[in-house]
Formats: sequence, C-alpha cells, structure tokens
Amino acid sequence: MLLSVAVLISCCFYVLAAGESEQIVWQRDEKKVAITFDDGPDAKTTALLLDGLKARKVRATFFVVGENVEKGENAQILREMSADGHLIGNHTYHHVQLTEVGEEKFKEEIRMTNAVLSEITGETPAFIRPPYGSWNKKYEEELNLFPVLWTVDPLDWCCNSSQCVYQRVVTTVKENDIILLHDCYETSVTAALSIVDSLQAQGYEFVTVDELLLE
Repeated sequence: MLLSVAVLISCCFYVLAAGESEQIVWQRDEKKVAITFDDGPDAKTTALLLDGLKARKVRATFFVVGENVEKGENAQILREMSADGHLIGNHTYHHVQLTEVGEEKFKEEIRMTNAVLSEITGETPAFIRPPYGSWNKKYEEELNLFPVLWTVDPLDWCCNSSQCVYQRVVTTVKENDIILLHDCYETSVTAALSIVDSLQAQGYEFVTVDELLLE
C-alpha cells in the first residue's frame, strides 16, 4: 500500500550517522528486527535465499536494481518474492549514486525502476534505499518514496567469509535494528540464513521495514 511521505516521517526519527548520511532508527519496544537485501535479484543466489527464508517463515525487505530485474528470468524471482510476502523497494535502475547525477537523472533512475516493479508485481514501491546511502530529501514528496538506510552493516560486499559476516551481525544487532546485506553474494546468503536461525533462537521476530515503521 502506497503511503504518503508525511505519514511515514511522523512514525520515525533520524540520528546522524557516520559521514553526511542519516540513519533511520525506530522508536519501538518490541524485540523485532528487519533483515534487508540490496542489489538483486540474482538468478542463483536470490532464489536460494527465498527458499531459505520461506522454510524459516521469515519475511525480508529487498531493495532491487531495475536492470537486474529485467535480466533473464529474474522477473519470475520478483513475482515469487512478492508472493512470499517480502517487501520490495527501489534501489535505482543502474545502481547510481543519486547525489552525483542531475535532477532529471535522479528522478529517471527511480521512476524507471518503479515502472518495472509495478508492471511485474502490480504494486508501486513506497520505499527506496538509495545506493551508498546518498539521498536528496527535497524529492521525497514529489516521488512519494521514503528512504530507508540501515543500522547494522557487516560490510559483506568486501568479506569473502560467511562466518565473518555472521559474526559481525550477531555480535552487534539489537532490537529494532535494520540489517544490511546483499543477496548477490553466496557468502551473504549463507550468512543471512545463519543469522536468522541465531536471532530466532534468541526470540527475535523478523519483520519488513514498513512494519517497523507502522505497527
């Protein structure tokens, strides 16, 4: 369901993160956590991840790249993702750093991906994760998209060990955190499922980012 930016902003607050980016932190008391995945879908690794999440009855949030959705049979992976109840968000069409392009390119990258996702799933995304956390708030209302960053980043893109990724997450995560992973890496998929098993054993419930905002 598409929600206005004004409503979403009223449900959360910001704290300053490293550098110039802002992190979104949720004011909640429940022992919940959101696991999110960027840069997919990938024909092999995303399919394996979806199977693993389904077996564990976990719903995640996927921020997908438009051009990746249109590769091969990846549209079908997106349909399965939607059917399984995962939240699908925008991650631009070409994975560009939005603040390094002009206004028209900024909007085009987002609208192209929205069009692709809407055609496949029948729903227009309400959330975006800007690549590299680089965003310009002045376009939020016009684009009707709410930016979602993260609070736990194991830097899985530069780690070739699933155990390393797993340890970086489970030793730092706390309730209401948003975990950042990438479903295009096999090590990250392996780590993600181990993270789910470990945190579920500790009593955590996995929710999509909209549930952290609105419930």
